[in-house]
Amino acid sequence: MAHLDGTVTITVNGEHRRVRAGTTIAALTRELGLVPEKVAVERNLEIVPRSTLADVVIDDGDELEIVHFVGGGDHGTRVDEDSWTVAGRTFRSRLIVGTGKYKDFAQNAAAVEASGAEIVTVAVRRVNVSDPNAPMLTDYIDPKKVTYLPNTAGCFDADSAVRTLRLAREAGGWDLVKLEVLGEARTLYPDMRETLKATEVLVREGFKPMVYCTDDPIAAKQLEEAGAVAIMPLGAPIGSGLGIQNRVTIRLIVEGAKVPVLVDAGVGTASDAAVAMELGCDGVLMNTAIAEAKDPVLMARAMRLAVESGRFAYRAGRMAQRRYADPSSPLAGLI
Repeated sequence: MAHLDGTVTITVNGEHRRVRAGTTIAALTRELGLVPEKVAVERNLEIVPRSTLADVVIDDGDELEIVHFVGGGDHGTRVDEDSWTVAGRTFRSRLIVGTGKYKDFAQNAAAVEASGAEIVTVAVRRVNVSDPNAPMLTDYIDPKKVTYLPNTAGCFDADSAVRTLRLAREAGGWDLVKLEVLGEARTLYPDMRETLKATEVLVREGFKPMVYCTDDPIAAKQLEEAGAVAIMPLGAPIGSGLGIQNRVTIRLIVEGAKVPVLVDAGVGTASDAAVAMELGCDGVLMNTAIAEAKDPVLMARAMRLAVESGRFAYRAGRMAQRRYADPSSPLAGLI
């Protein structure tokens, strides 16, 4: 019901405000300095299709969430013989990097460039309605050149993860997403029951989820059977930098999977990334190891080389390990 001054009270991204009665969602976004075609809107926990934003009139008491996200584009470069494919999309770089913890967007963009990554993970967050002209990630990392992979960082149950990715798809149109459902805040270990539940829902709705999970071969197989397009076991807890703690189970996951396997979380330095690739993983995802390095751009380059080197080593096939020494030069004919 409108107030005496002809306005209604609503909540936009957690902030109360008044707007003229009869205002449509499209009109509201323009008043906020936003472009309706570049945002996704949730009204009272229901996504409003972008095609109807100009028709939906805001009511008193409505709670709106407005988020922004832009997906990546097609890669016009030649694909080499050692590329990898996920959900029908082919990439040459086997390094995926995150976009959090950097000093600023400029440093983030420089690190992505140095890493050679073709995919970056991005969190779906509320639009800053107080300052719609504030810089955004898309101003620095071109989504036409680098594929944006929306993730569910910070979600602790299946419902919130699914809700987040529905908004991401509405905002950017991508169906390739990264799913993570955390169990608790101290370890940030995945809650596999909620993760499997969310995977099943997302697959039914046409998403192609790359799924963060424990380093458990059985759980990994269950996710694959549920429709996950990639399995992403942790090497160690998120942000720990401890490196791969259980090479045996990572190897078992790789051997048993029919979809790409990428180590996600725990990488601390270049040698950790090389180990992941030597185990036969299709790729590595990292954020903190680069963002918190003393020189993030230089570390990004190191990670790029480590991933490439580890992949070469895996393809070459390592020598057999022996219990005792084996001389490189023949002992026969020794003076």
